[in-house]
Amino acid sequence: MTEAIPPRPIFAADHVSWTVADADAVARFYIDVFGASELFRMGPIDAADIPPMPDGRDWMAAHVNVPGARLTLIMLRLTETLNFQLVQYDKPDDRGATLPRNCDAGGHHLGLRVDDVPAAATYLTAHGCTAMEIIEISEGPLAGKKNLYLFDPWGHQLEIVD
Repeated sequence: MTEAIPPRPIFAADHVSWTVADADAVARFYIDVFGASELFRMGPIDAADIPPMPDGRDWMAAHVNVPGARLTLIMLRLTETLNFQLVQYDKPDDRGATLPRNCDAGGHHLGLRVDDVPAAATYLTAHGCTAMEIIEISEGPLAGKKNLYLFDPWGHQLEIVD
């Protein structure tokens, strides 16, 4: 007898997660500049301090796919409908430090809506972000809209749209 497949769950956005080099500094920036609020923080949590799973793997290997990890997690409320999780890994020693470009596998950016893209660009560059050129869309389904790609002070990619 085959097992019945349950109906599709109702999905809603909960959070976006970024791995960052300095979670405290990045959290402080998004709290001070974007008005985020801290919901909670956990850690550091070290795989070496947690008993092995029944199959012998450490907890980090079983749950975040990073054997031997040590991590700290900070959860921010970024907007009314989006939480922003910052994770800092202190182990393993061979973790990468290069952020992906938009064209790289795993490349990403955080898109946020604002009322006035040029004003937001001026505000964000005054607070340490590096902005590209504002894109003014003149035709198609987004005609009349503006958007802008930026980098926060650590090189994480952002996009603001109106």
